[in-house]
Parts: sequence; C-alpha cells; structure tokens
Amino acid sequence: MRIVAKSFFVLLTVFGAAGFGHAQTPKGKTTPAPVPAAAPAAPQGDASGNNTGWVARCTSASRDAPLECAMEQTAVLTKTGQLIVLVNIRVPGDTRTPVALIQLPLGLNLPVGAKLQVDEGKAVDVPIQTCEARGCYINAPIAPDVLTQLKSGKQLKVSFQNLGKETISIPMPLGDFATVYDKIK
Repeated sequence: MRIVAKSFFVLLTVFGAAGFGHAQTPKGKTTPAPVPAAAPAAPQGDASGNNTGWVARCTSASRDAPLECAMEQTAVLTKTGQLIVLVNIRVPGDTRTPVALIQLPLGLNLPVGAKLQVDEGKAVDVPIQTCEARGCYINAPIAPDVLTQLKSGKQLKVSFQNLGKETISIPMPLGDFATVYDKIK
C-alpha cells in the first residue's frame, strides 16, 4: 500500500469512518487491510499533478463575529481513500493562539499515544484524548518554539502504534507551511 499526503477544503466532520480493519462494515463490503509498519509515503497533487500542500480557510459565524482560520493537510491510502492522518491547525479569533487537532485512524494502541517530530528534532509524546466512529483525536495548543520548528522544517512525522504494536510513521510535508500559516494567523 502507498500512503500519500493530500489536502482537502472540507471540514473534519465530513471525513468518513476510517479504521485498521477493526471497524464494522456493512454486509457485502470488505474491510481494508491493516496499514503496514513502514509504508512508503509521497506527496500527491491535484488532478493536474501539482502538489497542493497545506490548505487554508477562514469562516465566521456571522458578519459581526471574528474570523476563525484553519489550515490542514491529510494523508490517505491511494487505493482506498482511507484517511490515515489529518493535521488541522486553527487560530481562534478570540485567543489568536494556534491549536492543533490531529485525527488518527481507529485500531490504535491507545496507551502508547502518538509522537510528533519535526525533521530530525526531538520526538514529542502526545496523548490520544478520545476516539469515535471516524477516528481518534489529539487536541493541543502549539507552543511558540514548536510553531517556529514547523515554519522552518521540511517534514512533520506523525507516529503511532496499531493494535499489533507495529509503529506507523506518516510524513507530512512542511514545504509551504510557513506561507499558509501567515495567511491564517
């Protein structure tokens, strides 16, 4: 299986249920095979073959409400379209402090949590806070030093373990992170 990074303009709630073959499926449908531990990854572009990278969007509840902006990038399996990782970074209008929401698939070794690493820097352990039908989630503010690393880095690696205790590392390109972040801050 090949994993690719791809950005979407849709909200997190639009993504379908993703699993490692442990979620129930309707009769007559097959469940995707588990993700291998060291699956190769590559950026995927749009229909023309261009790399779309990080995507930014801003919304407001009304004309008088402050804008809330976010940027995101996803990694999906090419054959099935199954979401493996979604990284969403938003800057709430009231605090202006960036917050990361990371969606991971179901079927994880929850006690281990996940690790985030920019380039060859120190890996940071992050707890998985909750799971529901669409996946498991991490929600955390982004410290100023981590934001600096993301802006100057080449790759964010998101690592987690499946139920078979195999470590899965998903690279998320950071090439256009700084440019897109400047649009949402």
